[in-house]
Amino acid sequence: MDKIVLTAPCGLDCFNCPSYEGNITEEYKTRLSEFLKIPRDKTPCKGCRDEKGHCKFIKSKNCATWDCVQKKGAAYCYECSDFPCKLLMPSQQGSAFPHNMKVYNLCRMKLLGVDKWIDEATEIRKRYYEGLFEVGKGPVFENEKTVI
Repeated sequence: MDKIVLTAPCGLDCFNCPSYEGNITEEYKTRLSEFLKIPRDKTPCKGCRDEKGHCKFIKSKNCATWDCVQKKGAAYCYECSDFPCKLLMPSQQGSAFPHNMKVYNLCRMKLLGVDKWIDEATEIRKRYYEGLFEVGKGPVFENEKTVI
């Protein structure tokens, strides 16, 4: 698995995604098939780059962020002079999805380099989904919480 290829230009870690073909379970295929109203065999994703920005979760199937990166000739959004732009802006409505992690991921990639970010991407995703929000600290695990 080439984790660099499986890192979307927007900062999503496709290699950690439950829809990625190397991670998808039979149970998740069924749930995704029902949710997206597509056949089960069409549910696995090969990653943003291999799919050429075609996303099963976008009604139009065209990802505006992918199109923008292609037009500008950037490998990652953080390379753009407009970074961060409204295409990456998080939304409370989308907080259940990893899309709110994009700007954080891209900033870490810019700071550390993509290879080193890959080493911490699993921890970032775990903290996002399992951490408890604490003002001024972001998501923390139970053993890191401040006792008041």
